Amino acid sequence: MKHLSMLLILTCLWLPATVMATLRGTGDLGVVIERASGSILIVEHSQHTVLGRVSGLGDLSHASVVFSRDARYAFIFGRDGGLSKVDLLKQRIVKRTIQSGNSIGGAISQDGRLIAVSNYTPGGVRIFNADTLSKVADIPADYGQKTYSKVIGLVDAPNNRFVFSLYDAGEIWVADVTDSQDPKLTKYKDVGRQPYDGLISANGRHYLAGLFGEDGLAHLDLWHPDRGIKKILPGYGKGQNDQKLPVYKMPHLEGWAIAGSQAFFPAIGKHQVLVADTENWQQTGTIPVIGQPVFVMAEPTQRQVWVNFALPNNQWVQVINVESQKPVKTLEPGKGVLHMEFTPRGQAVWISVRDENRIDVYDTQTMQLIIQIPAEAPSGIFFTNRAHKIGL
Repeated sequence: MKHLSMLLILTCLWLPATVMATLRGTGDLGVVIERASGSILIVEHSQHTVLGRVSGLGDLSHASVVFSRDARYAFIFGRDGGLSKVDLLKQRIVKRTIQSGNSIGGAISQDGRLIAVSNYTPGGVRIFNADTLSKVADIPADYGQKTYSKVIGLVDAPNNRFVFSLYDAGEIWVADVTDSQDPKLTKYKDVGRQPYDGLISANGRHYLAGLFGEDGLAHLDLWHPDRGIKKILPGYGKGQNDQKLPVYKMPHLEGWAIAGSQAFFPAIGKHQVLVADTENWQQTGTIPVIGQPVFVMAEPTQRQVWVNFALPNNQWVQVINVESQKPVKTLEPGKGVLHMEFTPRGQAVWISVRDENRIDVYDTQTMQLIIQIPAEAPSGIFFTNRAHKIGL
């Protein structure tokens, strides 16, 4: 032990001062998408600071991010079909490939070996080696006579599976990529008209697909996949016939909040947050809010749910108390609130305020503003603790 301690001391003395000064972990890092400029900010949330900017990432108008298991690398999915691997510590692009004509997000496998990208053009899912970004498999979303569907709602699931929905076909597919070069597909047909987004619960059991072409959602229990697809929440949607409502922005299902045994989710076209029991997926309550909700997000202690809104009310954020199921605070960060991200233990929330070109950071206990950080038209915010969560 003495020899080992001396070796460590000598090694530290030998390292140049510049190297010693830049050594750091990745657990408190994150990425902010600057959608208008095709760049990202690399940030850290311990001191609420910007560490650097990486440019040259293409069309980030609907960008999403996943992280490697060691949380050093960010994989960025651009709307132009670009897949980029960024080294957060060296603040540079490691590899970038244009893998399709139009893509809408992606996921990383449970073991961290594979990156999957869902594509509109051509319709399907392409799978890449996470180290090299070389393509290892192609899953065309062919649903008959060489007709290809747009793919949305792609998530990772336990046991190295990816789950995704086919918008045009009305299907949900599960791809087992244990053998990455020969994915095994399970296809569920007639799940509902035009599934437009999907989510998976934090324990990896429940996959839900929202339906643009009809009310309700499609539910797949991944613990019992043999039971097939069930329709749940039949009243969830835009309303039927003459009761249809104007919808200014379709809410993201990935913005649903699950707190305990309750799910909080945005009503479509209504000024409401809906509540459902996750045991039977029956609606149990309705919470009036200030506008049409887009993201409904639970902070990590699950005592609060934070909500942002579509136009014309996108300057507001409301905080709902989970126990009382009532709004307890209304904040006005500014026009263009697009996304929220909580620090891993929930003491703060970062809010992108696109039209004000900044990030606002709030204390979640006092709900007071901590700091404002300049950013160029920021949208999505992604912290590296997502690397250790299913579906993120």
